[in-house]
Amino acid sequence: MASSTQRRDHTPAPPPPDEAYWAALLNEGEYADSTPTDTPPRDDDSYGVHLNGAVLERIEGGSLHADWIEMQRVMDADEIVELTVIGYNRGGLLVLWRSLRGFVPASQLLDFPATSNNSIRRNALTNQVEKQLKLRVIELDEVQNRLILSERAARALPGERADILARLKSTDIITGTVTNLCDFGAFIDIGGLEGLIHISELSWGRVGHPNDLLNRGDLVRVYVLDVHQDAGRVALSLKRLHPDPWISVGERYQIGQIVECLVTNVVDFGAFARIEEGLEGLIHVSELAEGQFLHPRNVVSEGQIIHAQILSIDGRNRRLGLSLRAHD
Repeated sequence: MASSTQRRDHTPAPPPPDEAYWAALLNEGEYADSTPTDTPPRDDDSYGVHLNGAVLERIEGGSLHADWIEMQRVMDADEIVELTVIGYNRGGLLVLWRSLRGFVPASQLLDFPATSNNSIRRNALTNQVEKQLKLRVIELDEVQNRLILSERAARALPGERADILARLKSTDIITGTVTNLCDFGAFIDIGGLEGLIHISELSWGRVGHPNDLLNRGDLVRVYVLDVHQDAGRVALSLKRLHPDPWISVGERYQIGQIVECLVTNVVDFGAFARIEEGLEGLIHVSELAEGQFLHPRNVVSEGQIIHAQILSIDGRNRRLGLSLRAHD
């Protein structure tokens, strides 16, 4: 449940996410991979749209515009609808309401497995086909033919979500519970309404996956970035609760200084090491060790504590050069 809001007026509000940001999240559903968006659908990996064969004819019938008007009324009244699942794609479930086909993102489903495993996800989605779900409309746009619904939102009391949206403001600090973790961020229950912490807002440093920092059920304090009342969207941040360490990095560290680091990632061209939360430097392969070696992993490993010398500091471009050779 959300706590009472607090304001940090001395903290400048960041620019709100634009429509492209939200559109990308809807396109990804709850799972994003490296498949380009123009890649043709594949039947073997749940990339295509899979429909119950008996529903196509039903979708064609009915008065389309009248149904959009009625669904707008349902949304404005904050009513719950019980709809049948008619199919799925990799991002979630497809449901049918009269002549309208709606979409329920996997992140808005209750008890959906938090995994990027295609087989597990596809089985979970397939098992929902022909079932009835209690849902609330969270986004509606007739022009874009967009009807987005949520099973999670249906748990809230009538009017509760609207009250939260009206009360929240950018720069507020609130408390919520982690409900879901996915490749692009973390969903936070803030009292009947879910907000999203995009992966870029989890930490000032590099984050491989949100589950590196959070777990389902965690109670967290979050910073409100943006509230989009019409669409019922709340953008949240964890990192904005703390100062950006790169702003003062030149004041706190000096070139030539020896620092204790945690190796966070090893790649072909070197290794990344964290000297404090949100502050990572690169040890280029040429600065790892004397002589020849097959791969940086022959010198260091992820999770290893090392001592390195600072070679360069560039706070503006958020770059820190480190060396093991110079230290040795």
